[in-house]
Amino acid sequence: MSRRDLLVGGGAAAAASMATYLGVSLLPLQAQAQDFGAPSVVQVGYRKQKVGDFEVIALNDGVVRRALQAEFVRNAPLAEVQELLRSQNLPTEYVDVPYTAFLIVAGGRRVLIDTGFADNGPPTTGRLVGNLNAAGFKVEDIDTVVISHHHGDHINGLRNKAGQLVFPKAKIMVPAVEHAFWMDDAKMEAAPASAKGAFQNVRRVFGGLGPDQLVPFQAGQELLPGIRTDAAYGHTPGMVTVTAQSRGQKFMYLADLTNVPQLFARNPDWAVVFDMNPEEARQTRRRVFEAVVKDKTLAGGFHFPFPAFGRIEALGQGYDFKPVA
Repeated sequence: MSRRDLLVGGGAAAAASMATYLGVSLLPLQAQAQDFGAPSVVQVGYRKQKVGDFEVIALNDGVVRRALQAEFVRNAPLAEVQELLRSQNLPTEYVDVPYTAFLIVAGGRRVLIDTGFADNGPPTTGRLVGNLNAAGFKVEDIDTVVISHHHGDHINGLRNKAGQLVFPKAKIMVPAVEHAFWMDDAKMEAAPASAKGAFQNVRRVFGGLGPDQLVPFQAGQELLPGIRTDAAYGHTPGMVTVTAQSRGQKFMYLADLTNVPQLFARNPDWAVVFDMNPEEARQTRRRVFEAVVKDKTLAGGFHFPFPAFGRIEALGQGYDFKPVA
């Protein structure tokens, strides 16, 4: 499914899956896997790591268990996908997809990258604020929220079901290319019915925010001293990575560069159903992983197994994620 397929009427089944993933309705995913039991939720859902003078804190928002079906990896046979899982002693009937945002503490600044679901998602999500509190911070402490892209699991945590802002004092920074895409009324009208909810959800989350609260930025821009973004297009039209650098040490937030790394880091040419432009996403994944490995950069991913950050190492024709101890 190309980006054009998704938005002008083709690939209806994949579009329906996309709409579900975007946070419009994740409950069907939970239901698909109910026969496999509930996913395990981490008991201590935060982890702190020093990066020079900065502190990076992983904040788990929860996990969703979904049945592993053929469309999850769009360009590989299900049997091959299951074999790779089996080789890592992982279940082959379902996948657990975790959600972890990151807080960067930089001097007096508190910068949250992505937001999870708040109370808008399945019952095994919505844990970010509790883990933020456990890590020693309150929602009022967050002065900046940086959004990597506009999929629902990354933006829904900005507002609760009642429509209230979860981080009331935060400036919300969004990638300009990404924001323009999802706020384009013509694109929303051209989208299949199953995908329109994703566009409407973006309007629900960001609607009513004034220019003092909502700040678009260009990929490649330094947002704050030591914190910059870079283009990582493909998963969505305008997704970015976020890099924090202090005293010669670096941390890179990879967002959804790869979904479950046990599959898509080890096979970076595989396309998850949620990549809107699979070929562009594949090229971006290879380019960024190569740079991360070369520079030995500490890396974190939204869907990486908790603690969700560690090192990326070359492995065969792909890569392996080694979480911090």
